[in-house]
Amino acid sequence: MTLATLKASEKAVAALEGKGTIDLSEVTELDTAGAWLIAQARQRAAAGGRPIQLSGMTEGQALLIDTVEKAMPRPERKRRQIPGRPGDGLENMGKTVAAKARTAFKALGFFGLVVAHLLSLIIHPTRLRITALFYHMQDAGLNAVPIVSLMGFLIGIVLAFQGATQLQQFGAEVYVVDLVAISILRELGILLTAIIVAGRSASAFTAAIGSMKMREEIDAMRVLGLDPIDRLVLPRVLALVFLLPILGFIACMTGLIGGMLMAWIELSITPGMFQTRLLEGTDPVHAIIGLVKAPFFAVIIAVIGCHQGMQVEGNAESLGQHTSRSVVQAIFIVIVTDALFSIFFAVWGI
Repeated sequence: MTLATLKASEKAVAALEGKGTIDLSEVTELDTAGAWLIAQARQRAAAGGRPIQLSGMTEGQALLIDTVEKAMPRPERKRRQIPGRPGDGLENMGKTVAAKARTAFKALGFFGLVVAHLLSLIIHPTRLRITALFYHMQDAGLNAVPIVSLMGFLIGIVLAFQGATQLQQFGAEVYVVDLVAISILRELGILLTAIIVAGRSASAFTAAIGSMKMREEIDAMRVLGLDPIDRLVLPRVLALVFLLPILGFIACMTGLIGGMLMAWIELSITPGMFQTRLLEGTDPVHAIIGLVKAPFFAVIIAVIGCHQGMQVEGNAESLGQHTSRSVVQAIFIVIVTDALFSIFFAVWGI
């Protein structure tokens, strides 16, 4: 019973399967293919409640059959659905919650690792890769200036137009300046900038690091004694920490320009009047509150993007899944963090 005679052996085993015993005394050759055939027949018979006994086999044949049987996958039992008890839906929900919790703990551990390396970098600043830092500052920061500026300008126009439409009903057109200024400086400017950077840079970080993970370049770095956190993660984190406040400031300024332009067109509020009302009615603390959030958003975006890149497996499908996952998670956590900031400032009356 070998691979060469497998077809004939299959017919012989099928004929003996119903008798409850298989005599191997005449079998002179037995390889893993023949042992698999016998093990499969015994598994089928056991599942049907009529076990098969083997006889006439040598010690080597018995050892080979036993080894193959232990290596064969066991058939899964189908669980009966008991009336009145939760079904698979509750189980799947529990598995999903557990998987999300594991992912959250992994991300939290990765964040702690990044913080530890940042503290170590303060003690040993020569470990920072200046070239990589400036490259990522240009790629993730300066190259995003056009889209961030356009976004801020359009948001300012939309706020001024919608505000003007509503405030004209009450003769309070001048307050459109306060509406645009406070909304953009305090919330929308930095929040929308962070969302754009999350969609633009978090995916880029995941794709770059994930591609290196697929090509086993990160494993090669570890073999050479190079720390991937120092070489790949820290330059990206610091680049966003330095550049996101600047991008947020640019978005706020262009938003004010867009609001001023629309107020001039729609409400005949000249740029001089707009500027005067802006300086008189808007507290600078609103701009400070908006820019204070920027470093926190930057760390969130960079850490999530790099962490998802580190989780990529050795195939393109995994790379695509983690790239899209990094964008969704970064935007979600940024919005949640902004809500927490709003609650904190409201509680303290700021």
